[in-house]
Amino acid sequence: MTDEIHLSRVESALEDRAYPADREALAESFAGTTVLFADGEGDLGDLLADVDQETFESAADAVAALQNVLPIEAVGEPGQSDGDA
Repeated sequence: MTDEIHLSRVESALEDRAYPADREALAESFAGTTVLFADGEGDLGDLLADVDQETFESAADAVAALQNVLPIEAVGEPGQSDGDA
């Protein structure tokens, strides 16, 4: 059975781990966990494996690093602006 979590709940899921945490170990522990995006989904283990940072000091640190590898579909509709031009 594969776990599914919404993107907004990733940090709380990561908080269940001990820190500092190794990127590789964290990625392995979340392999098979599907993150549901605004438009689509991704494997949390794969996303963590794509992060350049080797260790995380906290769940918040891991989430901040994840922000750099999330696809554009994760946070909204591609090509949409947050404000007027």
